[in-house]
Amino acid sequence: MADRYRYWRHEAIVSDLDRRRHPFHVAVENWRHDLNIGTVVRTANAFLAAEVHIVGRRRWNRRGAMVTDRYQHIRHHPTVPDLVRYCADQDLVMIGIDNLPGARPIETAALPERCVLVFGQEGPGLSTEVRDAAALVCAITQFGSTRSINAGVASGIAMHTWIRQHAELGGPTGPLGSDP
Repeated sequence: MADRYRYWRHEAIVSDLDRRRHPFHVAVENWRHDLNIGTVVRTANAFLAAEVHIVGRRRWNRRGAMVTDRYQHIRHHPTVPDLVRYCADQDLVMIGIDNLPGARPIETAALPERCVLVFGQEGPGLSTEVRDAAALVCAITQFGSTRSINAGVASGIAMHTWIRQHAELGGPTGPLGSDP
């Protein structure tokens, strides 16, 4: 817990975060093993994402979230079409993150301000349904011998890319330590 929230009530912390949340969302889909979901939730909290969407099984191992799931809005969607409908209803652009042939390097992509960054499971990656629904699929450029990086790490890179393009780093949603 950041020092600025020491001695605050849970509801007060969530309320303060809600006033400052960024308009991007994060979604995880097609994850057969949920060990990285906690990492994604913790990272979404660190970058002040509006919500985390979990597509598929409702249950996941919360240990990796380090209790940040108490302060981060999490929404469940049983299927990809449910997520697609939600995004359409909320005017959110779906951006797939996967190292697929033809994917645009995230380092050079202009990410929409109101978007949902969708991550597939390590190995299988994004489902065909998400790839078809996404306005854009971005890949994180890699230079070594590994085929892919950890999905939790990839989510942090993509969220930070959004932050670099859209966040007011000294403004009202600026980093902890700055005045709200």
